[in-house]
Amino acid sequence: MALSVEMITVDCTDPDALAQWWAQALGAQVTAVAAGEFVMLVPPDGPRLAFQRVPDPTPGKNRVHLDLSAADGEAEVSRLVGLGATETGRHSFGDDFSWVVLADPEGNAFCVGLGQG
Repeated sequence: MALSVEMITVDCTDPDALAQWWAQALGAQVTAVAAGEFVMLVPPDGPRLAFQRVPDPTPGKNRVHLDLSAADGEAEVSRLVGLGATETGRHSFGDDFSWVVLADPEGNAFCVGLGQG
């Protein structure tokens, strides 16, 4: 039996607001399973995302993060920053691959790949 990714869940203090932010970022629909406690996104492609209320999300680097891609990574980084994300770093593996690390409005890290350097 093989496993498949069904959903990625993010701990946060305000699942409704964070789900709305990610819905704008990904063009996804919000489904409130338990408003204020557990909210899911159903993106057009890929696994569902869920946001669950916890009293104290783990401080520091999150244990799971999203790696995203787009035809024009720089344009997406600009759009996401315009929506309220914060750019926290840029990295590369030589000239072959580069990416931007961002944080959503609650500080959860995610990356946008830029492809060829």
